[in-house]
Amino acid sequence: MEDHFSRGIIEAFQQNSGTKPRTILYMQEYSPQSANEFEVLVRVMEVGLHTVIKKLRDGVVKAAVEMGPYVDAILLGYGLCGNALEKPDELFAHAGLPVFLPMETYHPVDDCVGLMIGGRENYYEEQCKLAGTFFMNSGFTRHWKTLIHKDLCGEIDLAMSKRLMANYERSLLLPTPVMSEDEMASHVEEFNELYGLRTEVRSGSLELLEKSWEHAKAFVKDGRGPTK
Repeated sequence: MEDHFSRGIIEAFQQNSGTKPRTILYMQEYSPQSANEFEVLVRVMEVGLHTVIKKLRDGVVKAAVEMGPYVDAILLGYGLCGNALEKPDELFAHAGLPVFLPMETYHPVDDCVGLMIGGRENYYEEQCKLAGTFFMNSGFTRHWKTLIHKDLCGEIDLAMSKRLMANYERSLLLPTPVMSEDEMASHVEEFNELYGLRTEVRSGSLELLEKSWEHAKAFVKDGRGPTK
């Protein structure tokens, strides 16, 4: 779906593949080009939904229900996110199709950081190293002004936001093939200067996301999902 939120992924896809993906403006416009080919319908959600648990839960459930009639399964790019998406079988019961969350062994990942850092053990390890760690995946480095200034400084002033950030000491970058370490570092220079943080790096990983993608894809290809 082409809208304000999906511009970045459309541009990245075009740069990496040399081909512009087929786009639609409304869900109702979608129809498979071929009954025999595997197609992926991508919907990018509003940045910052996770800052309010109810807003995230309601927004993702609504999107899943809207997509339900057009696809065979849905893979979310979210984890539990503060337990906003716990008990997914109950939460997405009205979607009428399987909804997958990225998994780490037998449980969903905690959030997008847990997804990119390789799971809870790695996440906890870095928190134990330094509690004042601001974890930075590619999305947060690109959108930190929207996420922090919109959600915090819209209601409180910059001085208050600095007091809230007073115990943070480092930005921990989690580079993956989605965005290079150099590009991430350039995006957070202003953030670090504003809040007095230093930059450290731990290699991120797409392994958990890729495993979840293969699982959801196999579900559809094996013919166990409803045919739309």
